[in-house]
Amino acid sequence: MKRWGQMAKTFTRIGKDIVIAVKSGGPDPDSNGRLRAIIQNAKAANMPKENVERAIKKAISKEQEDYKEITYEGYAPHGIALVIETATDNHNRTVANIRSYFSRCGGSLGTTGMTDFMFDRKSVFRIPAEGIDPDELELELIDVGGDEIEFDDEADQLVIYGEFTAFGSIQKFMESKGYEIKGAEFQRIPNDTKALTDEEVADVEKLLEKIEEDDDVQNVYHNMKEE
Repeated sequence: MKRWGQMAKTFTRIGKDIVIAVKSGGPDPDSNGRLRAIIQNAKAANMPKENVERAIKKAISKEQEDYKEITYEGYAPHGIALVIETATDNHNRTVANIRSYFSRCGGSLGTTGMTDFMFDRKSVFRIPAEGIDPDELELELIDVGGDEIEFDDEADQLVIYGEFTAFGSIQKFMESKGYEIKGAEFQRIPNDTKALTDEEVADVEKLLEKIEEDDDVQNVYHNMKEE
C-alpha cells in the first residue's frame, strides 16, 4: 500500500509540474522545453500517457486554477536545515499544515533566507551510461553550463549537474547529441552535511515523512548526512 501511495504522490506532483509548465510556456512540448523535460520524468516514473495528456488538457482549461509556487524554510530537530518547495492553490491551508508538522515534530518553521543559502540550486539530468565517455562529455558540457558528472551504478546512469540558469542550454545540448534523457529537474544540493546518531536521524525522518505526505509539497531538501 505504501508503494502505491508513493506512486500516487509522484503522479500528483508531476501533474502539478505539468500545469505550471503549460501555464508558463504553453501546451506544446516541442516549443516548451520545461514541459518536454517533465513528460520525460513522467515516463521514467511509469506515469500512464493518458494521465499526462489529461494534465495538459486540464492546464489549458479555464477551470484549472493557478498553482502558486511557495518555498518554506526552517529547522528540523538537531539543527538540520530544511527547504520545502510547494505548489498550492490555497496558501493559507499549506502554511498552516507546514507549521503544524514543524511544531508537532520538534522543529521550527523559519523565514525566507534562513536556510536557503546552505544549498546550491542545480539543474540535474540523467542519461543511460552505456557507451558514453563521461570525461569527454564533461568537457563538452562546460561550454553549456555543466559542472560535473557522477555515475549512479545502481541505475547504470550518468547524473549530470549544471548551473541552475543553464537548464535550457544543457537540455538542448543533450537532445542535439541524441542522448536519451531519463530525468531532468532542479535540485537543491547542500553545501555541507551534518552527521547524526540513529536516534536523531529517526527524529528528523519523522518530520520529513509528515511533510512529504502533504499533497501541496513538491520537494523537500535537507542537509542531514545520509549513509
